[in-house]
Amino acid sequence: MTRTALVTGASSGIGKATAAALVAKGYRVLGTSREPAAIPADHRITGVEYLALDLASPASVEALAEPLATVDVLINNAGESQSGPFEELPGDVLRRLFEINVHGPVRLAQLALPGMRARRYGRIVMIGSMLASFPLAYRSSYVASKAALKGFSDGARQELTPFGVWLTTVEPGSISTGISERRTSYVADDSVYAPEFTTMVAALDRNERAGITAARVAATIVAAVEADRPEPLYAVGSSAPAVFLLKRLTPATFMEKLVHRRHDLNR
Repeated sequence: MTRTALVTGASSGIGKATAAALVAKGYRVLGTSREPAAIPADHRITGVEYLALDLASPASVEALAEPLATVDVLINNAGESQSGPFEELPGDVLRRLFEINVHGPVRLAQLALPGMRARRYGRIVMIGSMLASFPLAYRSSYVASKAALKGFSDGARQELTPFGVWLTTVEPGSISTGISERRTSYVADDSVYAPEFTTMVAALDRNERAGITAARVAATIVAAVEADRPEPLYAVGSSAPAVFLLKRLTPATFMEKLVHRRHDLNR
């Protein structure tokens, strides 16, 4: 039986690598992009059917109701990366971030669930971030959005397992995908936070350039999809096994210092 998977943000990075990995496994793959027609021919993956999706638009999300009814696997990957001092984050950009990173993915899952329940099989994977488990200064909005996504997955998980539907979260650490070039930043030119913010961003970019590949994250996602009983959380990159062990064994203040020192912030 051929399973159908829908991967959001399939034109680049983790989404593209995951779509390719699922095609290689024999899945029928639907991949979303804000502008499918703008994807260059040499960037398209053979076997992927591209659909338009703008997560900032509720109407665009609802337009996928019909294909989502046929989906067995949903990979909620697309999102926005954002940085800025907590005090200076504009309300409108916070609302946009949560529309893209939380409300849109949650609604896609809701639209996919009736069909999954009826077929007694489903896998929904939320692509989060290790920053949701290890928060970082000047990334509070992004941290909060990814933590919210994980909260929905963890909270709803046991509602759906009786129907053969499993929700899980994959938290990548630093990834070398060029995401630093697309990150939105909000900091005033005369901000008292500007010097430290600049230091953090430079370290963040450095860590991402040295990070794991999108293909490695995709392999973790596929492993979660194909598990008989997927775990609530899979973490990959940034020495995940070691740092999660440290988190269990050491005081929270120790981990705070460790995270911030990794980003050249003296705490």
